[in-house]
Amino acid sequence: MMAGREGGKPPVAGGPARHIPVLLDEVLAALQPKAGETIVDGTFGAGGYTRAILGTGANVIAVDRDPNAIRDGQAMVAEFSGRLTLVPGRFSELDTHAAGAGQLLVDGVVLDLGISSMQVDEANRGFSFRQDGPLDMRMEQAGPSAADVVNEIDGRELTRIIGILGEEKRASAISRAIQEARKTKPFSRTLELADLVERTIGRKPGKATHPATKTFQALRIYVNSELGEVVEALAAAERCLKPGGRLAVVTFHSLEDRIVKRFLAERCRVHSGGSRHLPEADVLPPTFTFALKGAVEPGEAEVAANPRARSARLRAGIRTENPPRDGARENLGAPNLPTFQTLGG
Repeated sequence: MMAGREGGKPPVAGGPARHIPVLLDEVLAALQPKAGETIVDGTFGAGGYTRAILGTGANVIAVDRDPNAIRDGQAMVAEFSGRLTLVPGRFSELDTHAAGAGQLLVDGVVLDLGISSMQVDEANRGFSFRQDGPLDMRMEQAGPSAADVVNEIDGRELTRIIGILGEEKRASAISRAIQEARKTKPFSRTLELADLVERTIGRKPGKATHPATKTFQALRIYVNSELGEVVEALAAAERCLKPGGRLAVVTFHSLEDRIVKRFLAERCRVHSGGSRHLPEADVLPPTFTFALKGAVEPGEAEVAANPRARSARLRAGIRTENPPRDGARENLGAPNLPTFQTLGG
């Protein structure tokens, strides 16, 4: 998530030249799209993966929760008339979106879990700690914003959010500083928060990473329920992939990569539904086989051309003919954090 989901290869239509997909060749090799097949791109963004998949002759059902991505993608819809369906919505419901487009089962699903460079680069979206803008961070441009979270959430929970989702060691100090500052004036701008974090924990000499990086990451993940969305999206992909269909997921952060890794590990092995002391328990057959051994990472040339790609990892699986498992109660290692509404925000 942190690296930005666009970076590294040829320019794509639907945005400026800087918006280019990470691990494009490797994703195509994992998906193996063919003419006449249907692939779901659950994270359309600037359309980098979608355009490459369409170039193979396959059809694409593309989903994005960001209204700007849907708006900017209409030119590509017109260009590939009849072969690209662009749907506003969350990738956690990609099976529903595919069915709505007339495809109960599809040949492939690709998920690129990083935040789009378009979102980071637009100051008014509030994702950037380097540009001043409203403290927003909402991908759907609806619901509670990052400002709401920072100004209203209980200090103990704010510490957990920053510490768990941002993996920030100084989460307690940052949370205390936020709580003290918001008594005087609520936070409304990105640089207000970024400057406070920098004053609180300082900047290490020679370190390029901004001190507010992890705090902003945590707030963005929380505001958009990103890890829960990943869990639901994997289950949705399992439900709508044909036998032999392929799943390719690009992650940018250890928390989401752990979820994808655990999902594939669970689904690629025979799993007992009960205790080893209960031999009569149902045995769950594998719903995927591994398409790749472990994770694929970008090469030195791609990272040099696009530093945002440095943390990217690709994992992939191939759907078996066994029925999908009930994933309603699993979280695959996603942190258990209360929602903003639950906390009374």
